[in-house]
Amino acid sequence: MIESIASLTPFMGMATATVAILWFSHWFLIGRKVDLGNERKFPYQLIMLGLTIVGLLASVLVLPISESSRNQLIGLIGLAISGTLAFSSTTIISNLMAGILLRITKPFRVGDFIRVRDYFGRVSERGLFDTEIQTETRELIALPNIYFINNPVVTTIRTGTLVSATLSLGYDVDHNRVERLLIDAAQTCGLQEPFVHILELGNFAVTYRVSGLLDESKRLISVRSNLYGCVLDTLHSQGVEIMSPSYMNQRKLHDGASAIPAASVVKAPDEHKSSAEDIAFDKAEKAEELENEKQKLAEEIESFSIALKGAASEEEKKTKQKAIEENKKQLKLLEEVSDVTENQSKSSEPVTAPAGHSAVPETKKSE
Repeated sequence: MIESIASLTPFMGMATATVAILWFSHWFLIGRKVDLGNERKFPYQLIMLGLTIVGLLASVLVLPISESSRNQLIGLIGLAISGTLAFSSTTIISNLMAGILLRITKPFRVGDFIRVRDYFGRVSERGLFDTEIQTETRELIALPNIYFINNPVVTTIRTGTLVSATLSLGYDVDHNRVERLLIDAAQTCGLQEPFVHILELGNFAVTYRVSGLLDESKRLISVRSNLYGCVLDTLHSQGVEIMSPSYMNQRKLHDGASAIPAASVVKAPDEHKSSAEDIAFDKAEKAEELENEKQKLAEEIESFSIALKGAASEEEKKTKQKAIEENKKQLKLLEEVSDVTENQSKSSEPVTAPAGHSAVPETKKSE
């Protein structure tokens, strides 16, 4: 009896030590960081998985059993782990590898307008397994990363994109006049370098497309709507009807009658009024601001680190080191804000900040 208990002592000691180490590691890596987001939590979870497997194997090695039984038990554990990975590899591993590939190729960033098949919106979050986009109706759609690998992704360029409007007009309107009016409409809308293409000579109408360059792609939806309105106002003010041939053939009109609405007084737009993009893409806008701030801080830390190596005096080194530490504190604060934003958005709670403070921390300007 005493010999049996003595033989189990190494195993009990190893099992107790393993449980204690795993508990402390979980608290140190994950437990004490309540606001840790899923993306930042995943590497720590992988570390915990590795520690658990190592602890299990160490406990098996000290079991008071024969060598052949110990080898069989280790083989059984390896078979169980391999089977788990094999059954989950179709979804988990493929999405993980797709997420890593997207981070390497960088076809889009947080805040970009993208279109993937039937989905269109701004990227609000990028994870290792899925990517979240915010649509025009303020909905959040999480798409698996493998979906972006298997389907073409259309990304709107941040530095400028083309905004277009397509319409059909009858053959009785001179195309040179139509092109001049459409260019005037695009310029009135605020587009730069507008141009007009004739897309089709149909049986009853000519199809035109007017396009112009938009510098700020964030206003894509509003400017597209404004372009349609400017086209209507410009053509109607010059007596050009935008009418389908079928409607023209079916209606009964008096001589000289037209389908142009009467001119109305348009109020000047309110500068303080929120645009559609401010309401629809609120999460994507905050995520982009956070990403830009973190990138700016990372670049400053790198530049200060390079300057620190070439610093001549001790005073200059202290100044550079202090600037690096301040920027690292700001970067850590931004990471915490990003995690809180992610957790609260997934729990359908608004992201709030203390009175008088912005949700994005203000970075200090280091000299």
